[in-house]
Amino acid sequence: MPPGADRPRDGLGIDALELFVEVLSQSEPGSTVDGFYDRLCEAVCRLARMRRALIFRYDSADRRVRAVGAHGMGIEPFAGAHVTVESAPLTAQALHEDRVVEVVGDLGGQVPHEYAALVPEPARLVCAPMVAAGRSIGVILADRLMSAPPLDDADRNLLWTLGKAAALASVARTVSTQFERASQLEQRIDLAREIHEGVIQRLFGVSMALDGEGSLPAPARERCAAETQAALSDLRAALQRPLARAPRATKTTLVAEVQRLSFDHPDLGLTLEQGGAGDVPAGLEPLAQSVLIEAVRNAHKHAQPTRVCVRLGQDDGAFWMEVVNDGVATARRHAGMGLRLAALEALQSNGVVEFGEREPGTWQVRLVVPYDGDDD
Repeated sequence: MPPGADRPRDGLGIDALELFVEVLSQSEPGSTVDGFYDRLCEAVCRLARMRRALIFRYDSADRRVRAVGAHGMGIEPFAGAHVTVESAPLTAQALHEDRVVEVVGDLGGQVPHEYAALVPEPARLVCAPMVAAGRSIGVILADRLMSAPPLDDADRNLLWTLGKAAALASVARTVSTQFERASQLEQRIDLAREIHEGVIQRLFGVSMALDGEGSLPAPARERCAAETQAALSDLRAALQRPLARAPRATKTTLVAEVQRLSFDHPDLGLTLEQGGAGDVPAGLEPLAQSVLIEAVRNAHKHAQPTRVCVRLGQDDGAFWMEVVNDGVATARRHAGMGLRLAALEALQSNGVVEFGEREPGTWQVRLVVPYDGDDD
């Protein structure tokens, strides 16, 4: 319950609990998270007597804040939105203070200017924070007509509680992702242990035999050869496992990522110079986006480019992508760890990532992956 708030009326608290159970029960296995947020927006409107509601939250798969649920209005106008707390002061206040904030009357300056037409008349705009364990997950935005009554303490408590519930859903999803990463780490540890026990120990024994003085008897040479072959066989078997992290699953596209990154880093002059959405195989989207993000991060951190160009396409049974920036310093520079890890990710798809200074002052990152058209 928010600090200083009165305890909600018992009847409303029971209604809220029953409705929230109903919302959760309608989330069938395999259903989209967005469906849950649509129902949560409907619950907000029904219980808090709101006209319409919209939920924004940070989506790690899209790597940006996006609209994930709505009721009483379409969500389509927000599909390509680039929303930040700076563009909506109301949300910044709600998240910072972890409380429900209400703005009454003229809403100018409280919402991004491109969406001002959605609330043209004076209204009661409410923002409920989605905060869990000190982490800002997102916000619930809802509004009432001016003729409707203002929020009372029970309404504020309800909206604050529903914001916590929405944050809990997001945190649960994050925990699931962290569990997946921990599983991948355990697999890598098992791989290292298997190589040590099955390969390194064999080769160590062979090296001890070869370091001895005098000529090596024929039986000993045969034993060393057999141990070496066994070690190579064990190594081949072990290396059938993934050598690096798998690229994270994504719900966005490479073209959308270029647009997002150009918005986030306007100083880079990032543009898609060649190619389009149809050139990126669906199965290679996570890898391509991972390489793109690392290339742009590298340019932003280590260079001072006036423009960053992205080119992509398919030639001779392979998908390729180039990210070129013109801001490399004169001193010789090396790629960061991120690009090296991206190169390991590419190996998982039998691809390769090349990076370096193509010509004086120009740095290029190039991804090439075999593609036969059957991987979508």
